Amino acid sequence: MSGDLEGAADIVTGVAVARAVEPSIGGGAGQSGTCLNCGADLLGAYCHACGQKAAFHRTIGAFGHDILHSVLHFDGKIWRTLPLLFWHPGKLTRRYVHGERAKFVSPLALFLFTVFLTFAVVNQLVPDDTSVSGADHAPIQATIDGPDFALERQKLQAKIARLENEIMDVRKAGKPTAVLEEELNSDRLGLRLMGTAASTFGKNNGDVDSPSLTDSDFRGAAALKKAAETATKNPQLLLYKIQSNAYKYSWALIPISVPFVWLLFFWRRQYKMFDHAVFVTYSLTFIMQLGVICALLISLPQTEVMGVLLLSLYPPIHMYRQLRGAYLTSRLGAFWRMCLLSIFAITALTLFFVLVVTLGVT
Repeated sequence: MSGDLEGAADIVTGVAVARAVEPSIGGGAGQSGTCLNCGADLLGAYCHACGQKAAFHRTIGAFGHDILHSVLHFDGKIWRTLPLLFWHPGKLTRRYVHGERAKFVSPLALFLFTVFLTFAVVNQLVPDDTSVSGADHAPIQATIDGPDFALERQKLQAKIARLENEIMDVRKAGKPTAVLEEELNSDRLGLRLMGTAASTFGKNNGDVDSPSLTDSDFRGAAALKKAAETATKNPQLLLYKIQSNAYKYSWALIPISVPFVWLLFFWRRQYKMFDHAVFVTYSLTFIMQLGVICALLISLPQTEVMGVLLLSLYPPIHMYRQLRGAYLTSRLGAFWRMCLLSIFAITALTLFFVLVVTLGVT
């Protein structure tokens, strides 16, 4: 129940932020027929000087209506924007760039709302317990510095010692030992891997000869070791930080991505950086909204295949349609740019991931 409330709160908060970017014109007519915002005489439903609504209210019911109106309608613009965003993204981008602003939700407002919506849905679909469950459904902690890691290591050492003694007894009895030796070699490899993990993060007890970051002297090794130690001491905290940073710095995807789109049209002077920013913001918004839809479909067994196919096949088609419609390119021009932009998108996401992980471990 608390998760549902948190998800709803995230969506309402997202609307509030988005409305701050693209607010509706507030109401407020004075008794004398003047605008309460600027004092100009009112000539209709809106002030001709500042655009504020003439209607004025101070009731809690009207305040609640504003919240519902913000969530469901975005002043009606949302229903004109979303169909174009999903099927005619190029047309939407071009019309917004060339001045049709009042008809559609602005790219940034829609982006901010979608970010909040995405994280609200993710928080509902992903379980709170990030630990791995065994056959008996008991949480198994994998933290290297924790007592469970040491216990598992001791169990493996005891098993190796038992197998060694058993192999000696079987040999004395003149029986084959191939199966036991194969199991022994497997367990020895497992012990070595555990020792490598422990020594890498500064926990080498000297019983396993394995490399460590402390042996490296390349530039940045000390910082890397410190980050690795921070991560392994509390992996759940690291996961929280990464999620929180991805949430707070999601806007950074826009400036990261814009230069890549500029590279596709840098010789065409009629296209400005503003045009590319609108293109990128609407494109990112669509990808997040598609991700939300596909995540919901994949979470249900009946629609899992549909969600996977939609998430795999439609993004390049959407990218092609947006390039062709926004920049009025030829079919061939839109196709090769779509191929390059797909590579650029992976690069931008990688850079963003590096950013949020770096912020998480520092």
